Amino acid sequence: MKNAVTVKEQLTSETNRRSFLKISGLTMAATGLLLTGCSNDDDSENNGPYAPGIRNGVFDLGSGDLGVLTYAYALEQLEADFYTRVVNLNNFGALFNSEEQQVLSDLYAHEVIHREFFKTALTGALSNPSTQLLPTLEFDFSTVNFGSRDSILGTAKALEDTGVAAYNGAGKLITSADYLLLAGKIVSVEARHASAIRSLINPNSDDFAGDDIVSASNGLDVAKNPSQILPVAGSFITTEFSAVYLP
Repeated sequence: MKNAVTVKEQLTSETNRRSFLKISGLTMAATGLLLTGCSNDDDSENNGPYAPGIRNGVFDLGSGDLGVLTYAYALEQLEADFYTRVVNLNNFGALFNSEEQQVLSDLYAHEVIHREFFKTALTGALSNPSTQLLPTLEFDFSTVNFGSRDSILGTAKALEDTGVAAYNGAGKLITSADYLLLAGKIVSVEARHASAIRSLINPNSDDFAGDDIVSASNGLDVAKNPSQILPVAGSFITTEFSAVYLP
């Protein structure tokens, strides 16, 4: 039991949290370069009738690997936009101490990398990115009190937990081994984000791996289908799109 406490203390320390967030950022930068070199050898489904694009006047995420990547791109746009707003707040320094500011700034940098990572991948993989690439989304965070530390961190927690569950749920939909490997790398970073935010909210607790996100029976993170994730994410997204061909 003593060892478990020691591990928990190490995981919740500011120094180690900052270290693994920095390492995650460097890893994702390298991964982003790798992804630009990936190709879709069999794009018959992804660029077929269920390719991402406008259907009946509304952009649909499509199906297959590129549909899943487009789905992830939408979620990464959401997270990047949220953290961009946070780190640019006039009261950012008043709401958060220096260590918290650094953690949130790291998360901001990572999410921007993730967003651009998917934009680049999809632009290179789609047969007609001018019509098939998901547009830049618009968001409404009016339900978030950006003058409140608790409101900001509570929203960050919801977004990070949702992101982890989304990647876990989407893994089974990916057929390309390359894309699955890259999604696995990203979800590991998102899980670190979720852990860091939970530790900021409740320091020196076991919330970083709470039983609301990690099953006590199998030790696995929560996994959810797009149809379960998009209504939650959609509460902040004002740009209309559909996901008719995703489960």
